[in-house]
Amino acid sequence: MSGWMWWLVALFGMGGIGAVADTTRGALRTRHERRIEKIEARGRERRALEAAGRPPEPICGCTHHLAKHDKQGRCHELVEVPTAWDADRKPTEFTAGTCNCQQYVGPQPLSSVYADEIADV
Repeated sequence: MSGWMWWLVALFGMGGIGAVADTTRGALRTRHERRIEKIEARGRERRALEAAGRPPEPICGCTHHLAKHDKQGRCHELVEVPTAWDADRKPTEFTAGTCNCQQYVGPQPLSSVYADEIADV
C-alpha cells in the first residue's frame, strides 16, 4: 500500500472508533437513567409501605387536625380572611379570623382501652 492509503485507512478507522465511543456513551447514559428510575421507584415504594402502616390522620375538610375541633365539631383554628380585593377579584388584604367549617367528618381515632392481663393466680 502506498503512503496515502494508510492515511485513508487511519481516517476511516478513527471514524469507526468514534461511532463505537458514541454508542458506548449512549448505552452508559441509558443505563444511568434506568438506575436512577429504579432508585426513585424503590423510594416511592418504601414511602408507600410506610404510609400504609400508619393509621389515618384525623384531618378535616378544612385541612385542620381533629384536635382543633371541639366536641360539637366546630373548628377553632385561626385563618386569613380576605378583606380587600383588586380589579381582578384577587384578595389584596387579609385579617385573622376563625375557620368557618362546621363539622369534622374524618376517621374517628380509637380510644385507648385498659385491660388487666388474664392470669391464673
